[in-house]
Amino acid sequence: MIKRSRILLTVCLLIASQIAHAGTTPLTPHTAEYQVNYGSIELGRARYILSVGDSNQFHYRFDSDVSLLMLSDQRHIRSEFTLEGNQLVPMRYSVERTGTGPNFREQIAFAKGQNVVHSRYKDERAKFPYDGQLFDPLMVQLQFRIDMEANKKELHYTMVKEGEIDDYGFNIVGKERVNIDSGSYQTLKFEVKRDSTKRQTFFWMAPEMSYLPIRLTHFEKGSKQLDITLLNYKYQPKTTTAIRESNQATHITDKAANSNADN
Repeated sequence: MIKRSRILLTVCLLIASQIAHAGTTPLTPHTAEYQVNYGSIELGRARYILSVGDSNQFHYRFDSDVSLLMLSDQRHIRSEFTLEGNQLVPMRYSVERTGTGPNFREQIAFAKGQNVVHSRYKDERAKFPYDGQLFDPLMVQLQFRIDMEANKKELHYTMVKEGEIDDYGFNIVGKERVNIDSGSYQTLKFEVKRDSTKRQTFFWMAPEMSYLPIRLTHFEKGSKQLDITLLNYKYQPKTTTAIRESNQATHITDKAANSNADN
């Protein structure tokens, strides 16, 4: 009886997993948590949360807390954007970094009506002409996933980052099964285009999970520096209650972060 119950539970979990993936897109509200390692040393965790409001305004947030010996780094990143067709349209972006060494903030406002992008990184201010192909560094991840689902061939993106305009290109390496602590995933492997092989960054996304990132590995001169792996994820229905709770949680977290910064 116990053995049959375990088998039934396993089947139910598999069915529930398939149901959870059915009908999802990169813009389905979700939470994904990752473990961050330096080589084989665990540094901490990072979490992504995507929510959407009634006016088709999306809120994407990233929170990380990593440390190594006496060194620490905490980051809170926020992105707000809308959707027009298959194109994400950025609105606001902010970064707050605290920990060992100098703290800093970054803020970007995409003023489409004024045809200008305002940027403030640390104490430096800058302006750039508004371009419909510009992204912020956080929401561009979602645009990448949207483009993969649309079978887009050219994976090239321009973003405002740290007071500058940066261009990033990506190559598809091929299909690969990834086995990590949270499970086994059939993925598509990508590499960041660079002129030099001294720095290499690879990442793996699962097509059956709307190209949710499964793993990212970064090498410096052939030595693995960062290894980020998926711990857990959860898709949430687009309900008013879920949106309200997510926005309230964001407001409370931001308020606490601002209070700590002021102190």
